[in-house]
Amino acid sequence: MTDRTPGARRPVLTAAALAEPTAALSGYTIGVTSDRRRDELAGLLESRGARIVLAPALRIVPIADDAELRAATRACLDTPPDIVLVNTGIGMRGWLEAAEGWGLAEPLRAVLSRSYLVARGPKARAAVHAAGLQDQWTPDGEGYEEVVEHLTARGIAGLTVAMQLHGESQPEYTDALEGAGARVIEVPVYRWAPPTDPAPLHRLVDLIAGRLVDAVTFTSAAAVQALLRAAGPAVDPVLDALRSDVLAACVGPVTASPLRRHDVPVSTPNRARLTALVRTLVEELPKRAVSLQVNGHAITLRGHAAVVDGDLRPLAPGPMAVLRALATSPGRVLSRAALLQALPRNADEHAVEMAVARLRAGLAVPGIVQTVVKRGYRIPI
Repeated sequence: MTDRTPGARRPVLTAAALAEPTAALSGYTIGVTSDRRRDELAGLLESRGARIVLAPALRIVPIADDAELRAATRACLDTPPDIVLVNTGIGMRGWLEAAEGWGLAEPLRAVLSRSYLVARGPKARAAVHAAGLQDQWTPDGEGYEEVVEHLTARGIAGLTVAMQLHGESQPEYTDALEGAGARVIEVPVYRWAPPTDPAPLHRLVDLIAGRLVDAVTFTSAAAVQALLRAAGPAVDPVLDALRSDVLAACVGPVTASPLRRHDVPVSTPNRARLTALVRTLVEELPKRAVSLQVNGHAITLRGHAAVVDGDLRPLAPGPMAVLRALATSPGRVLSRAALLQALPRNADEHAVEMAVARLRAGLAVPGIVQTVVKRGYRIPI
């Protein structure tokens, strides 16, 4: 069962589900910023027990009827490129589909078959092969820098390079190729546009800044940049959260590059696949869990829930914040004023007492949170 509230999907989690391998992400909340394959990625994460916040950062707008794409295609036919850089699978397929609509698919395929085809990643390579073509080289790390280095090392002075764009122009790479003496034809197959409804993205920004999600997934560098733009004045709190409490998981190194430029540590899979991205989250998020032994009970803090002796106990943000604060210093007494710092702004000491009461009720095990008269609360050790 799933809550279909816009921007959020909450699977019902049970203790029995937690014991299954598919529930490896039970207790965690994960933001999904992709658009085109969001349901696929959300489904993979939900099947492992995660709570999902859907917040597409961008949407892809095909431009099959765009004059620029047709002009670029005609330029490739009039002056066949020596080298063709295929950046994305969807871009390669879209280019050929648009050419077919213009009656130019076979001439374009013939031109591509005579060129030195570079596929920047497995999806691009699969699309090349599906078109009946053969790529000559694919970079190991799927990075543009590798492609530029490889082509310039081969020598491209006086050659024509057709570069299928990945949503938008990338002048730094076009300039590098032109600086090495190549003539570059940019092929714009699609473009990025803001989401139709920006509210879920702004909500995700607030959740990241408030550390109310455990991870955020990105499948394109453009989505990273769109989220940071959407943050506006809150971009510093968002980056601070991504540097510490919120895991940034990117499908590949190119996607990760805008975050790394902001000194955000990023987790990426060895292969740029959604299933591999999910495996990365399954491996990395539990490493961040805090585990304690309290009065003979095993307690693990996982995102928005506590696992008590193997039973998952979802908690509201306030009680969970109090539990995290106490768990960072087990045995130490924290005053109400100290715990107040863990709660949302404008809370008072009465809110601390309410959060502690709800925490005790949620844990359903006596003796986990002790009251120390006139001093505060602690987790006994």
